[in-house]
Amino acid sequence: MELSEAIIKAKENNQMAFNFLLETFWNDVFGFMIKRTQNENDAEDITIETFFKAFDKINSFDQKFKFKTWLITIAKNTHLDRLRKQKNALTNQTTEEDENRVYWIQDDAPSAEDKLITEQNLAELLKDIKKLKPHHQEIIQLRYFQEHSYQEISKIIDVPINNVKVKLLRAKKLLACIIRSKT
Repeated sequence: MELSEAIIKAKENNQMAFNFLLETFWNDVFGFMIKRTQNENDAEDITIETFFKAFDKINSFDQKFKFKTWLITIAKNTHLDRLRKQKNALTNQTTEEDENRVYWIQDDAPSAEDKLITEQNLAELLKDIKKLKPHHQEIIQLRYFQEHSYQEISKIIDVPINNVKVKLLRAKKLLACIIRSKT
């Protein structure tokens, strides 16, 4: 499918055209947002929101312009909107009284007992992870213990990034079932 054909079909609510556009431009928008936000989760959220907005307003797209540029502009504006909302929320939330109260906050650093309980819980979690199939264990290890990004995991296990997300979701669901079955 060609880009211009996909855009025309997307304007007619063709799901395959939407999928084509998403797959074609996901990495461009996500990469742009990673550079702006320096945070993979925020970048992914904004990218998803960008495509939602773009597909919702696809009829307003003028084909005199490049589709990628249009998407990047939506992503940039979505990011700026989020930043404004965060700034307003912070400004509206703190009062002088709140600022003075900060000095009376108790130390919540974990005690020796808390650390021991955390270590025991981690040991239990590791036992539960070992009950998963090796490929599920690997993807959980890569994401949560070695803290690799989706893109890094994609390269390590040599599968597309969307498959990484699906595999990780399945692994988490299976792990949740294992944990629930013990209670």
